[in-house]
Amino acid sequence: MKNSYRLGVDVGGTFTDVLLLNEQNGEMSTAKVPSTPHDSSIGVLNGIARVCEESKVDLSEITHVMHGTTVATNTVLTGTGARVGLVTTKGYRQVLQIARSFVPGGLGGWVIYQKSEPMAPLELTIEADERVGAKGEIVSVLNESSLRESLKNLAKEKIEALTVCLINSFTNKIHEEKVRDIALEIMPEVPVSISSEVIPELQEYERAVTTVTNSYVRPKVETYINNLESELLEKMKEVKLSILRSDGGLASAQSAAKYPVNMLMSGPAGGVAGAIWVAGNAGFKNLLTLDIGGTSTDVALVQNGHAQLRRETTVGDVTVRASSVDVRTVGAGGGSIAHVPAVTKALRVGPQSAGAEPGPAAYGNGGLEPTVTDANIVLGYIPSRARLGGDMAIDVDAAQRAVGRIASDLGLSVEAAAEGIYNIVNENMFGALRLVSVEQGHDSREFALIAFGGAGPLHANALGKLMGSWPVIIPPGPGVLCAYGDATTRLRNEASRTFIRKFSATSNEELRLELEKLATLALSALVEEKATSEGSEITYQLDLRYQGQGLSLTVDVTLAEGEDVLTAIGTQFDLMHEQLFTFSLPAEKEIVNLRSIALGKEARVEVPSVTIDPDFVNRSEGNQRMFAEGQWWDASIYDRSKIGRGTAINGPAIVTEMDSTTMILPEHVGRIDSFGNILITPITQD
Repeated sequence: MKNSYRLGVDVGGTFTDVLLLNEQNGEMSTAKVPSTPHDSSIGVLNGIARVCEESKVDLSEITHVMHGTTVATNTVLTGTGARVGLVTTKGYRQVLQIARSFVPGGLGGWVIYQKSEPMAPLELTIEADERVGAKGEIVSVLNESSLRESLKNLAKEKIEALTVCLINSFTNKIHEEKVRDIALEIMPEVPVSISSEVIPELQEYERAVTTVTNSYVRPKVETYINNLESELLEKMKEVKLSILRSDGGLASAQSAAKYPVNMLMSGPAGGVAGAIWVAGNAGFKNLLTLDIGGTSTDVALVQNGHAQLRRETTVGDVTVRASSVDVRTVGAGGGSIAHVPAVTKALRVGPQSAGAEPGPAAYGNGGLEPTVTDANIVLGYIPSRARLGGDMAIDVDAAQRAVGRIASDLGLSVEAAAEGIYNIVNENMFGALRLVSVEQGHDSREFALIAFGGAGPLHANALGKLMGSWPVIIPPGPGVLCAYGDATTRLRNEASRTFIRKFSATSNEELRLELEKLATLALSALVEEKATSEGSEITYQLDLRYQGQGLSLTVDVTLAEGEDVLTAIGTQFDLMHEQLFTFSLPAEKEIVNLRSIALGKEARVEVPSVTIDPDFVNRSEGNQRMFAEGQWWDASIYDRSKIGRGTAINGPAIVTEMDSTTMILPEHVGRIDSFGNILITPITQD
């Protein structure tokens, strides 16, 4: 039987990770190459070429390429998106300027807050003379002649994308579709996004800013995806390119290019998807995920095998209405720069990062600033003979010199300064982990901690101690786990609509009917993407609130035969409200939005198990001096590829592999399970 391969690609700020997965036997090959920020597709193609060359796999054998991309995110963060025009209903021209009147930053926030300019400026916003009522009735017919004149004037402003967001269009999209048709007649080369397709839900501002953001990033994302797809097809003929969505599912290249607002958290979602896959196979369903890269750390919570989702995605100071994995990010990573401000003389780490160019001092690329990676090298957590990414030698002397400047400023030894850097960055990550666990009403001691990313295994044991989360799981190939998630996740599409009903004004039958209509719509989109409905799965969600309440919570729904759906979701809502806010109310409940999610067929990939290694005691590759808990230790070094199932590694120890290094603290033990994961626990728990 001819082998076929799935290929996962994750583009990070420092490295581009590639994972090649054999669909028949689960064998995988990995590669890590430097990212190319000026054009990330170059790094993607370099990574694909390397992994195929090293694994001796012909490009024609690759059937699927799954890609987590940060193009949309970076476009928003750097303000380099399209020149966007906006069409609103007459009288609503300043919808983006009025916004929600929310000022971040506490009591004095309004004094220092610098409000960013809307992505669709007022001078590029025009009004359509029309009106649709709250129930979908046509109150005022669209004035097409006036609209044509306004669009012709807008075309002279050389806009690169157009957004249409009309009042109450979520109940009736006929006017938005007419505006789009007329705009395409006048500006056929300009992509048009209409709110009734992007996010057909109530709340005018949220709908407008989400659709405008879609338009803002669309030309750049569309160009990137189309160019990458054509390059892949040239080399792989019939390969299928899919892009990871913010909610952890996959979208076809065509859908991703049309609705890029759903890809804003594409990169971090891949790591969570990979963690769920790996930990689920090993029998762990409740997880805290820890993804430490070169620039930032992403954390998330997984309960019963499902990542916590949120209905909003925030990038910079832009918040849009799009489902995403509830990932919290802090500016703390291997490249985070340590510094001692002249005023306070207190050590600080991050959020500034050395990035990929020049990188930490130890990279030998001209970087001089002391980073977390340099501190790890000084502490002995990364062996001096290690090669980062498999082929990048480290400069120990450069790391010592860089951290030495911090030590001089603080009046400490070099190793004490390095441990200070290590501990401070761990505290930053600890704060992020608490945000998704303790502050959401979860006991972190009931969750395992799975660490990945290039730097994750170096900090995982210390963070497990801070959180009380055991075991700490280090998966095989932790530096490329995001790419693993990309390669093993499923196609996903969702259909939603606003459906404001008090429980007393609806019924189980009406609710079932409306959700099933949305399910048909969500499934049809998968079929259009050439995905068979065989093996697909439908899940349902409702946004609920107490009557008169402003906020709503998202509740999962099952439509089991004979079940009293309203009673079940009402009880679930009360429990969720109590967990988050410590109380529930006897008030009547109200439905706000309905949502049906279609999931494509699961990837059928065999998970390879590792063999028992009876000679493990003889497998040490040597020793390394390691500074931990204020003193020097002799740590054993192990090559991960030479240790097998059932073996125990007593700390202090260092386990090396191509894409990462795992550090096991004194008084802790790491055991290898059947799938090659290292499970770290305190020896006292043994």
